[in-house]
Amino acid sequence: MKKISLVLGALAALAMSTTSFAQEVTLRIHQMLPAQATIPAQAIVPWAEMVTEASGGRIAFEHYPAMQLGGVPADLYDQAKDGVVDIVWTILGYTPGRFPKSEVFELPFMLTTGEQSSAAFYNYVMEYAADEVAGTKVLALHTHGPGLFHSQEPINSLEDLKGMKVRGGSRIISNMLQLLGAEPVGMPVTQTPEALSKGVIEATTVPWEVTPSLRIAELVRNHTGFTSEHGLYSQTFGMFMNWDSYNNLPDDLKAIIDEHSGLELSRQFGRVMDNGDATGLSLAVQAGNNIVQLDADETARWIAAAEPAYDAWYKEMEAIGVDGPALVEAARAAIAAESN
Repeated sequence: MKKISLVLGALAALAMSTTSFAQEVTLRIHQMLPAQATIPAQAIVPWAEMVTEASGGRIAFEHYPAMQLGGVPADLYDQAKDGVVDIVWTILGYTPGRFPKSEVFELPFMLTTGEQSSAAFYNYVMEYAADEVAGTKVLALHTHGPGLFHSQEPINSLEDLKGMKVRGGSRIISNMLQLLGAEPVGMPVTQTPEALSKGVIEATTVPWEVTPSLRIAELVRNHTGFTSEHGLYSQTFGMFMNWDSYNNLPDDLKAIIDEHSGLELSRQFGRVMDNGDATGLSLAVQAGNNIVQLDADETARWIAAAEPAYDAWYKEMEAIGVDGPALVEAARAAIAAESN
């Protein structure tokens, strides 16, 4: 009987060990865009599938696009921070003043491509602005590709923008639009199609990659870009995980999350943005839309007109004890390092 008891005890211990090893967790991902949009379909879902496979199925995901779990896009970071959901993908500029040092990547004619700028943005934030995202586990930080205009009427010169009602995606972009002579109208990207169709705005600042899912090329017929290796504007994005959701994982599953997040994931998100830009542009060309590429001389006029945005941002940073010029230098150095 004693031997039988020992065997039964060993089997019970083995069963408990196996149960512990096979611990499974389901993480909820919440974000603002429709499921077919570029980042959800080509970045978030593939990432989730990769993590699930690497974990042997022990980490599963539920994806809730288009704010299906409630709230508005500006709530997303806090939803992750407060544990309302496990993971969010969001736009940092939707919460003005929350990430001031990270705003440097939204300044005019700062970024290059999505892939290069995303890697640079991740490295920059981790070194110079990590305190701004300390409330969550950072999975990825990225930008989109070179920013441009999509408008009802053609924008062939700086003068054409004067008085035009243009959607601005963040306070930095809206400030820049005002300097350029436009009338900025702030709103989340998801409200853009309705605003264009109802005439609330006459143009929008969004990258090419998001135009297919929002039907922008059907709502406007003109698209204006610039002759510069640096885009007119960008927005900054992040995928963040609730700290408790991360810390409650067993160590081996934490290691899988760590392995599949960080610099390379940020670079991948930027690469997806670049590929999406090519797709969005191709669809607009196929639709017969008017694609305007401002020449180098005209682009130089826009660069000069947008320059005061830097001085305004420097003053704002000085007011909160931050060395704005030093951060601009650091951001440019990070971008240059990725461009080489």
